[in-house]
Amino acid sequence: MTLNTSLQLGKKIVHVVQRMAPGGLENLTLDLLTHAHPLDQVIIISLEGVKPLALSEWPRLEPYAKQLIFLNKAPGVQLSVLVKLVKTFSLIKPDVVHTHHIGPLLYGSIAAAAAKVPVRIHTEHDVWHLQNRKRVRIQNLALKIAKPTLVADAARVKTMLDSCFNYPKTVTIKNGIDCRKFHPNNQYQAREACNLPQQATIIGSAGRLEKVKGHDVLITALRFLPPHVVVAIAGDGSQKVELQSLAHRLGVSNRVIFLGLVENMPRFYQALDLFCLPSRCEGFPLSPLEAQACNIPTAVTQVGAAEETLCPTSGKLISANNPINMAVTLLKMLECPAIFTPRDFVLKHNEVGQMAKAYQDLSKGVTA
Repeated sequence: MTLNTSLQLGKKIVHVVQRMAPGGLENLTLDLLTHAHPLDQVIIISLEGVKPLALSEWPRLEPYAKQLIFLNKAPGVQLSVLVKLVKTFSLIKPDVVHTHHIGPLLYGSIAAAAAKVPVRIHTEHDVWHLQNRKRVRIQNLALKIAKPTLVADAARVKTMLDSCFNYPKTVTIKNGIDCRKFHPNNQYQAREACNLPQQATIIGSAGRLEKVKGHDVLITALRFLPPHVVVAIAGDGSQKVELQSLAHRLGVSNRVIFLGLVENMPRFYQALDLFCLPSRCEGFPLSPLEAQACNIPTAVTQVGAAEETLCPTSGKLISANNPINMAVTLLKMLECPAIFTPRDFVLKHNEVGQMAKAYQDLSKGVTA
């Protein structure tokens, strides 16, 4: 009796993502699950993919396997997925449906409206797609049909949304990271755990090995840095072989370490001297926050909302797609270490508890 009453006091919350695979948005969704109110029941629906493959490719999902649903959506428009979601929501009867990015908005928010889910929230994690007028028209129509509360995860994203849509229910909730998980620790032990050289000066980067992430720019910049400087990259992707070939052609292959998918990311950050995000395009990236929470000075390219993640006293901005500027900036940071601790900035502005509470308040109809 007591258990049933307690469960009734909590909410049923469903998050809808495009594909539950390693990435910033997906990690953030898992953080919202793990930091939900203890009485809430949280489910994540992935439009694409199948559960067995997703669990094998991303071990972090294993503890939440029972809370994950995969719809195995094929490429292109699939009206059957919309119908399936309406039936799923009618069965589950969630109190809140929270969609992330444009695909889940089109399917998840519209299905939630059709199933009469009382609270609908949609978060925009970047605004690249809004440079396309057709996508702006499609999203505008979806917003009018579903009528979710529209959340921007950065000030720059909010500005773009306001310029594209005359939408009254728009708020800003900045992404947060778990500062209990990401914290400073012994560099020697971290390097030993990650099998990284103890005597080198290590600049780290993390993200999918895709052209948009700009790892080629960082590898090119490395040739202009002293020989004791090494680049360690955490992540995997389609560009790995091409990046390895680039390092070989530039004569720095012995100074670039490809770690692949790293499960213990705090250990990775703790092993570094600097962290660099060399992206050509970004939304509101989490990796700079994670590195800074470990007290690692950080440089980011001036793209998207990356600047909003940067501690203004210890961090530096880099021109995108500019290896010379990148090398000069990183060298200055190595030669003149900051006396300020970037962790303090993250604790104040981007702690996951702050973000989770803001979304909890939003689910109750409370806005800032």
